[in-house]
Amino acid sequence: MNQNTPNLLKLNLSGASCWLTILVTFLLLGTVGLGFLVKGFLILISLVFILPVVGWLGFRWWLGRNLIEDQCPVCSTSFTALNQTQFSCPSCGESLKIEQGHFSRLTPPGTIDVEAVDVSVKQIEN
Repeated sequence: MNQNTPNLLKLNLSGASCWLTILVTFLLLGTVGLGFLVKGFLILISLVFILPVVGWLGFRWWLGRNLIEDQCPVCSTSFTALNQTQFSCPSCGESLKIEQGHFSRLTPPGTIDVEAVDVSVKQIEN
């Protein structure tokens, strides 16, 4: 007998007797009149499989609504943050917050934040 050949046709049914016993027990409980017990167990098993899927879809929906991707107004580094939070830019360390879906600098009250505009100089001849 050759020990090195793979056992492709060999079936492992060691756990089938346990599942078969559980199935027969539920069928007997259903026929005796304890069907509510079987139905309750089946509902519990279906919830175990359905709730994680619904939870994952709900989490993806929430994350899609609350994850904002934008650029830092100071160094123009693009990154992602959660909506309605205060955070620091990973590149320059500037304190930022999210306002109307965009990143803005977090400044103390009373500070006026201005943007510089480059003005070209023209010579006027008299």
